[in-house]
Amino acid sequence: MRALAIGGFTSALLLLVAVEWAARREGSRIPTFGDVCAYVMRYEVGPVPVGRIALFGFWWWMGWHFFAR
Repeated sequence: MRALAIGGFTSALLLLVAVEWAARREGSRIPTFGDVCAYVMRYEVGPVPVGRIALFGFWWWMGWHFFAR
C-alpha cells in the first residue's frame, strides 16, 4: 500500500513538471504554476481574501499530513 501511495505522488509530481515545462514553451497558452498561484491569491469575496486563506489552508493541510510525523 505504501508503494502505491509513493507511486501516486511521484506520478503527480512528474505530471506537474511536465505541465510546467509545456507552459514555459514559446507561445504556450497554458498558465505556469506561478500564474495560477497569483490568480488564486488575488481572489477576494468583499474584504475577505478567500484565495489567500485557501492557499494557506492547503499548505497547512500538506504540512499536517506529510511533515508532522
